[in-house]
Amino acid sequence: MSALLSEREGLQRVALESGRRAYVLTGLVGPVAVGDRVVVNTTAVDLELGSGGWDVVHWNLERDRWSQPGPGHVMKLRYTSLQADTGAAEERSGFQGDGALESLPVIACSLHSQVACVAAAFKHAAPGRRLAYVMTDGGSLPLALSDLVAGLVATRLVDTTITAGQAFGGEHEAVNVLSALYVAKGGGRADAVVVGTGPGVVGTRTKYATSALEVAWVIDLAGRGGGRPVLALRYSEADRRARHQGVSHHSLTALEQAHETALVPVPRGHSHTELAGHDVMEVDVPNVPTLLEGHGLSVTSMGRGPSEDPLFYAYAGAAGVAAASVTSFA
Repeated sequence: MSALLSEREGLQRVALESGRRAYVLTGLVGPVAVGDRVVVNTTAVDLELGSGGWDVVHWNLERDRWSQPGPGHVMKLRYTSLQADTGAAEERSGFQGDGALESLPVIACSLHSQVACVAAAFKHAAPGRRLAYVMTDGGSLPLALSDLVAGLVATRLVDTTITAGQAFGGEHEAVNVLSALYVAKGGGRADAVVVGTGPGVVGTRTKYATSALEVAWVIDLAGRGGGRPVLALRYSEADRRARHQGVSHHSLTALEQAHETALVPVPRGHSHTELAGHDVMEVDVPNVPTLLEGHGLSVTSMGRGPSEDPLFYAYAGAAGVAAASVTSFA
């Protein structure tokens, strides 16, 4: 390793002697220092996948073992050489899920970038209310990799983070998504929860083989638990792929597969025949990119910024506005 480029809790970004860049998940393999010899996984960059051009440090050859005591006995990355005792919030008093979610707004997102839009609009509409982010294991497993979440937490657009399933690194760890909602409501004292994948999304150009389908069971888990499911529609006028033009097939397929009824917010003045039969709610949406910029945050989605795809931000923001209006705040 030739240089340490940056670091924050759980993450180092480094330059390698080869000229490539890599990140280190310090909770799994320990920290590295300049001059250390490291083993690096280059697969994602070699395949030109969405890693941002970063390899992953798998091991530091300067040590023969690494152990970091955990807070409990719940493992994540189970049965791999990187399994770690993260513990789970559900092991601690005050975090167990019992009773109902009591109309807690639960906003389901299919893309990581939507989380920021939801958060900015929600906090604008309901200042002082607490928003939790539950990160699923549909994309990136380490929350530490998300520059977006780091910014949202630093600017208090998100008040607490929970990593569910095999995702790890949140302020609280949860065993599954439903339990994470109870953790958010109980120990996290959340007034609303936004749920979505971390950075990265899996898609295959087929209807069902996409990580975005998890939105359907987020809706169902929230609804059956007594919460108020809200869908953040994925919408684009700039995506060249027909299946993602207008209301994305990801959102439509999730609605098709969900058994519970979700509130489906859209910016006022926008109607869609493909949403007929669903609980559509028109709302006035603030300028979401301006709100984000006011917090020093620049958010792109699929490589596109607000000037290229403004309605992406408006539709995601509509979900935050709608969540701020539900009856649990009365």
